[in-house]
Amino acid sequence: MQMAFLHGAAPQLLSVLRIIAATSFFTHGMMKLFGWPAPFEYPLNALLLAAGFLEVIGGVLLVIGLFSRQVAFLLSGQMAFAYFIGHGSQGFFPALNGGETAMLFCFLFLYIAAAGPGPWSLDEVASKAPPVQQAGPSI
Repeated sequence: MQMAFLHGAAPQLLSVLRIIAATSFFTHGMMKLFGWPAPFEYPLNALLLAAGFLEVIGGVLLVIGLFSRQVAFLLSGQMAFAYFIGHGSQGFFPALNGGETAMLFCFLFLYIAAAGPGPWSLDEVASKAPPVQQAGPSI
């Protein structure tokens, strides 16, 4: 079954996916850095502090869709690193080692890096802006 009624909405749904995922990702960083919306349950070290900054700044940039491909690629790498450092050593299966979220964010962000941010993004607005004309003497 093709579900043709959704085909025309695919670009907008890509934007919704990016916005929802980035908002969730942002809250992980806010918990690490500011204890909001809930306290972070582990003591912060340098890696977790760096992760918190990437999650907050990268989350905001992805929500608004600015530098989306580059940011998503960076965050995909961060989540791969988080999976192997924090979860992979605790067993093979993500459902058992607590790494499902890191794994899903990793591949979701990798997809956004490849597919782009969708039409509801500042990247899309900037790509459609007319080029700026240089003022200068006319001959």
